[in-house]
Amino acid sequence: MEETDVEQVTLALLDAANDRDSVVQEQVRKSILTLGKQQPNKVLSMCQDYLVKHPKLVIGHRVLILQTIELVVKTKIDDISYPKIKSVISLASDEMTRSKEVVPDWQQAASNILVAVGNKHINDIMEEILSKFQPGVLPHFFVVQTLASLSDSNVYGMVPFLNAILGTMLPMLGMAKQDNMKWVFSSALSHFSESILEYLANLDKAPDPTVRKDTFSSEIYAAYDILFCSWLQSREPKLRLTVAAAVGSMSHLMAHDKLEEQLPKLIPTIISLYKKNTEHYVISKSLCQVLDASVNMGSRVLETQIDSLLTTLHQQVCAPVDYSNPPTVKNHNEVLRCFSILANTFPDRLIVFVLQKLENSNERNRMGSLAVLRHLINSSASIMETKKLLILASIRQPLADHSNKVKQRIVQVISAMAHHGYLELEGGDLLVKFIIQHCALPDTYYRPGQRPTDPEEVTNEALRSMCDNTLHLFTTTVGRLTDVLWPMLLFYLTPGQYSNATTPLCKSLILLATKKRDAQEPNFYIDFNEQVNLPSPHILMTRLLVNGSFPFKSRGHGGPSLSLLKVLSPNIHPKAETVWAKEIPALLSCLEESTPETLDKKKWEESLLKLLAETLMAIAEDRWSCQMAVEATRYLSNYNQSPEEKSFLYKFVGVTLQQCCNKELVKKQLQEILFNARHSDSTEREGVAVGIGLCARSHLEATLAKLDDFGKSDAFKKASGIFGLLKDKNDVDIEKMKSTLILCYGYVALYAPDDLILSRIDSDILRNISKHFNTKVLGIKIETKDLTMKLSLIQSVGLIAKAISSVVRRQDYMFVRKQELMGVMVDFIKAEPPDAMRTPVRHLVMTTCANLINLEPALTENENFEMLQTCLNSVFGLPMVDSPDRDRGKDDEVLEPKLREELYTDTFNALQELLRNILTRDLTPDGLQSVFKHIEAWLSSNQDHERERAVKTTAHILDFYFSNLKVKNMVTFHNLGALLGRLAPRCTDPNPLVRTAAIDCIYRLLYIQLRYEGFSLDHKDESVESLITLRERLNNPEPSVLYKTCSELAKIISKRLPQQQLNTLIFMLFEGLVDPQSNCSRASSVVLNTLLKNRGAGLQDLVSEMLEVLHIRLQMISEEQVKVAVAQSILILATQHLQTVINTLISYPLPFDNWSCEMWIALGADSNLASQIMEMLMEKLNIMVPYVDKKESMMRSGLSKVATSHPLAMTCALKEMMLNGQSQDAVVSLFPQLFSSLLVRLGSSVGVSLPKDINTNSIRSDRKNSPKMAVGFDVCGVAVEALRILLARAQLDDVVNRLDQEGAWDKMKDPQQHPTGVTLLSRAMARHAGPRLPAIVECLCPCLNNIYECQRVTITAFFSELLSHHVVTELMMMDVLMNNMMERISDPCCTVRMLAVRGLGNIAVGSPEKVNKYAKELLAAMSSGMEEKDDPGKHITLEAMSGLSKVLVYLDKKNVHLLVVYIFMKIKPFLESENDEIRCASIMLLGNLSKFGSGEPVFKDQIHNVLVSLLLHLNDPNLQVVKACKYSMRVCAPVVGSELITTMFQNHLHEDKSLHYGEFINDLTKYIIQDFPGMLNFYHITVLQFFKSNWAEVRAGAAMFIGFLLGNLSEELFSHINMGSVTKGLVMLLQDPDPVVRVKAAEAMGHFH
Repeated sequence: MEETDVEQVTLALLDAANDRDSVVQEQVRKSILTLGKQQPNKVLSMCQDYLVKHPKLVIGHRVLILQTIELVVKTKIDDISYPKIKSVISLASDEMTRSKEVVPDWQQAASNILVAVGNKHINDIMEEILSKFQPGVLPHFFVVQTLASLSDSNVYGMVPFLNAILGTMLPMLGMAKQDNMKWVFSSALSHFSESILEYLANLDKAPDPTVRKDTFSSEIYAAYDILFCSWLQSREPKLRLTVAAAVGSMSHLMAHDKLEEQLPKLIPTIISLYKKNTEHYVISKSLCQVLDASVNMGSRVLETQIDSLLTTLHQQVCAPVDYSNPPTVKNHNEVLRCFSILANTFPDRLIVFVLQKLENSNERNRMGSLAVLRHLINSSASIMETKKLLILASIRQPLADHSNKVKQRIVQVISAMAHHGYLELEGGDLLVKFIIQHCALPDTYYRPGQRPTDPEEVTNEALRSMCDNTLHLFTTTVGRLTDVLWPMLLFYLTPGQYSNATTPLCKSLILLATKKRDAQEPNFYIDFNEQVNLPSPHILMTRLLVNGSFPFKSRGHGGPSLSLLKVLSPNIHPKAETVWAKEIPALLSCLEESTPETLDKKKWEESLLKLLAETLMAIAEDRWSCQMAVEATRYLSNYNQSPEEKSFLYKFVGVTLQQCCNKELVKKQLQEILFNARHSDSTEREGVAVGIGLCARSHLEATLAKLDDFGKSDAFKKASGIFGLLKDKNDVDIEKMKSTLILCYGYVALYAPDDLILSRIDSDILRNISKHFNTKVLGIKIETKDLTMKLSLIQSVGLIAKAISSVVRRQDYMFVRKQELMGVMVDFIKAEPPDAMRTPVRHLVMTTCANLINLEPALTENENFEMLQTCLNSVFGLPMVDSPDRDRGKDDEVLEPKLREELYTDTFNALQELLRNILTRDLTPDGLQSVFKHIEAWLSSNQDHERERAVKTTAHILDFYFSNLKVKNMVTFHNLGALLGRLAPRCTDPNPLVRTAAIDCIYRLLYIQLRYEGFSLDHKDESVESLITLRERLNNPEPSVLYKTCSELAKIISKRLPQQQLNTLIFMLFEGLVDPQSNCSRASSVVLNTLLKNRGAGLQDLVSEMLEVLHIRLQMISEEQVKVAVAQSILILATQHLQTVINTLISYPLPFDNWSCEMWIALGADSNLASQIMEMLMEKLNIMVPYVDKKESMMRSGLSKVATSHPLAMTCALKEMMLNGQSQDAVVSLFPQLFSSLLVRLGSSVGVSLPKDINTNSIRSDRKNSPKMAVGFDVCGVAVEALRILLARAQLDDVVNRLDQEGAWDKMKDPQQHPTGVTLLSRAMARHAGPRLPAIVECLCPCLNNIYECQRVTITAFFSELLSHHVVTELMMMDVLMNNMMERISDPCCTVRMLAVRGLGNIAVGSPEKVNKYAKELLAAMSSGMEEKDDPGKHITLEAMSGLSKVLVYLDKKNVHLLVVYIFMKIKPFLESENDEIRCASIMLLGNLSKFGSGEPVFKDQIHNVLVSLLLHLNDPNLQVVKACKYSMRVCAPVVGSELITTMFQNHLHEDKSLHYGEFINDLTKYIIQDFPGMLNFYHITVLQFFKSNWAEVRAGAAMFIGFLLGNLSEELFSHINMGSVTKGLVMLLQDPDPVVRVKAAEAMGHFH
């Protein structure tokens, strides 16, 4: 390759180095670097020359070239000649210093070159730089900067020069007047100092080990003097910081006496910088270096500075640290290092200072002081040893700080102290207490909507978690603390304020106790008499068991508490150990398997009380048990804030008292409980009552006596005046105390021994309850209004009922004032909340009413009505038994689910008893109706449970009515129809319980009817009895079973229903069609249709009216199956009155509304009927005019197609009828005719608009000319939809699915894409419906001569595609279709001609064996197609080329041989066509021609001629063209004449495989060079022509080809290449508008070497 070519290319790259596109810039740089690595000297020379010749080059461009030089130097420093190194140094030095002004990017790039060279040629660099660093002359900014950078990058090379440099530099410092020069000198001095220190620290590796610190001391001090005395006072912050950094580094190199002399000025000056600068890290680092140097030399002056130092450093350590901002973190660490350095010299001063600062309560101040203290404890342990007690004493004050941030720091300090032996000393226990206090923190409280604003906020949760972890670490990793923590931690278990710390405390105590017990340490056993501060064993056991009662509270303290109890057993009582070892693990495993939701609380509580009882029995010491009872009772007040735990503790005391033999002690404890309990708290009342009840199991006499005493005590006496006793009793409500007492009696009855209680029920228990429930006022008993007492009474009576098998109820007092009492009872129910049942008031009231109702005098009708309505509504309207009670007031008690269930059961039983007693008084149809009318509305409720209650209650009263009915004379059961109309739909209710109850009701109703007809009570009717079988079937929720059952039910009703009841029933069933429950509305329709079938024939006068009613009902019905049933009703009418129904429906307004459509759909259900209607509609459709041409408007010329309304209505009707699945037989039998009619109709509908007067002949004037109704309704859409439905109905799902996936339906509707849509239809039919095609083709052929062009286009498109499927030959349609296509070649319509050419080409795809038979006709048709003149869009040309491609595959060589080159020449111009499809078709055709030219030299030349074009279009922007190129290159490969290229093409060029284009071209150029060296000139000249291609991708590909060709070419073959043209072309491409092309051109240039 000519040298000049490389130079030309390098020059072009240098020109392009500043390209506006960054990717191009990067590639240019890579290419220059590639060339530079091959010929470093040459390229460096060119870069130098370029810079010299272009002195006015823009800075950015210059910088890029200098950066390229730096890269070449860095990578190839060893290969660059020494003279070139010298010239590069000279150039870089000149570039760096040419401008006296500082131009950072430019001069920095030049400086970097010098630094890069300096890593190897330091002496030459120094020679050059020092020439520009002359004494007495202020050097260039970047000369100094470069020296600083060199001292960093080449320490060992530079340090030997530094003494001389410093000597020259010192006088210059005084000359520097500009801040930037001062800055660069300061920066350099800082770097020099660091380098010298590094050199001295690694003398063993240094070239000159004789270098000493004092070599530099005098120069450094002289420089320091200027920097410190003059420059440090600058107003420029950046300069001040750099000077400070330099001074810090220089301090280590200064002579000791000089440094000592300077310290009194130096330290205050550095400290003062903090106020002048916002960035503190550099200052702190400098100060740290100065302090380090001072301490290392044993400075005495430092002591004079200590106060100001400590104050300043403390201010710095208190500054907030932002962990997202690294300088603040670094500053904090440097400041702490300063404290460590000072601690070594001034430990006492420092500690006193820090501890004094701790006393300041400012948050930041404390946090800083604590940070220093923690750092010193960890980093200076030996120095701090003697200060431990002082620190412990001083830390107490911050312990009381309220800030969580401060507390967090304190915890960190305590943790450090623990590891260094502080906590064992006096005062250490306070720190342990602090940790435990904060383990007990509650969660952070935020007001609703409030969130923390301070991002550094420490939440209670975070602090608590930290303390939990700290306590755990104390226990596990700080061994020396074991004896400090054991048994001290036990103290914190019992006070309430530490509740939230129970879990971590228990875990730590378990670890400590286990460790001591396993090691058999004697101090595992605790002497509680000696350890007076610890809670007693009784209190420990009490506390841990109460914790266990609510195991998920206080962060899940139940499990750890029980585990600790087991571990502590020898310390609680030796005899407890066996019991707990056996029982506690089972309790713990139960807890592990439970969650707060799944744990059975009642059962869990019983388990714990059982454990307590077993423990006390195992201990069997009365004195111990009594002591437990006394201490536990005394401990009750600790739980005043936790009523649930307190309630459990009462039960705990009750069980303990059972084991006590000391009667006096028992009475004393009972008295304490009763007098100190908080009776206003419902939970506590319950606990007290259960506890006292449990005590009564062993002490019945004492318990009853104590309750009696309590009832008579002063506490129950009313206050008289303002000095009354109640005021002294803290306003305790007497009613609440009575409630407690009444409850106590109930639980005493429940728990007392069976053999003792019966004698006490009346004499003591009930008498006392009665006494406390009623109050005497002037000698008259008044019942309390207090709800609590009512509930207590009810609960107590319930407990007594449980305790004794039967209770005698005396009710004599209720007989006298019946009406009044009934009124009071009804008022009680009315007062109950309607949506909740929390008390047994309803149950008790209705039971009372049921008993009262039988007594005389009878209630009036109004009283009866009100009572019935109140009771039924109060009970039916209740929520389900398991639904949550949302609106409970604060005083309302929550019932357990089981109690609620029992309460519901009792209430419903009471209601049924009441209804039975009411019916007994009037057992007639009217009496039944008077009850049923209250139930009726609930039968169709939206709530399942309400319907269930109503229908079950109905069944119950009908059973009772039937069983007690005595018919003395013939009476009409006049409400049978109404009752059946309400109940029949319920037989398919979604709720199975409603279904079975409803059929029971109907069964009973029909038997009641039979009784009224005169049959006896035991008469069995066969049809009614069959309902029992139906009832069993109703358990099956399968809808088909339900409706079949319903149908049979309807037949039975139809058979048994008297004629006069029919109208009422039908009226009710019409209402039932819109029942809220869809199942029931369906049942109504089933019963309705059964009745219509049986009795519909005589309704001819009502047909139109019934259709109208059904049309209206359809609009209200949302349930699909009910609509279907209504459609069935229409069909039933149509089979009887066909003409009337059809005439009515066809004249409904267009477009048909949804309900009209559903009525048409109904008519498809009967196949014979559907066939008749379809034939009639098609006959009319085929002869009617599809559209008329109308002038668009007066203003615009041109005609538009407007549909005629009758064919449109027929199409709509056909469409709707075919939607009915049962029309299938009719559709299949008429399929060819239907398909042809609808396809032709579709052709006539494309681009046709709706007429404005669409509903001129409509039977409903209200729908005429309504534009709203026609939205979304279009002529073509109707035809397409009808065709789609036809295919689906004919079970051609594969056809429909294929068309759906391909979006064919929309294409058929679009005038532009209509032929494509029809093609897709034809393709799908050929693939999936072949056998149906002959009949369709037969129907369609006559239509090809229709006058409507649109119909001819549709049919030609359909036939054209058929020809691409072999089914045409199989079914012997080829000749018919071939003849039709040949006729259409001369059709006046351009689109038809194009489709005909396409069809002929398709023969090669569908029936290749027929190609040679029709060879002459096919070639003639294709040739004329390629030469078509009347073809503006080149569509016919394109089809002719594509068709010829297909046909060539199967034509015999003899038929084509003479035409190959001729066709080839016709194709070639199309290869570069701008039309993607033509380009693609021509390339495919070229490939298909290849087999006819193999072995022909002339053809091989043609292939080589176009190979470059194909190769470059592999990178074409159009993917189809790329695929075509891959195909053609693959099939042409054998003709090329190279085995390597053939193999390569066939391996890599697959349509579905991705191609790495660059690698492919690289390999191909290698093979061309190897196999066709003689054609290199031809190839590269051909490729160069593509440098001017229209496509950027192709231009880029051409550049790549040239690049790889050059890269792979051996030296001797370069003579074949016209390098001048190549270079010129690439240089041109490097200026291409497209950056991708420029990148590839630059990349190609990288191969010029």
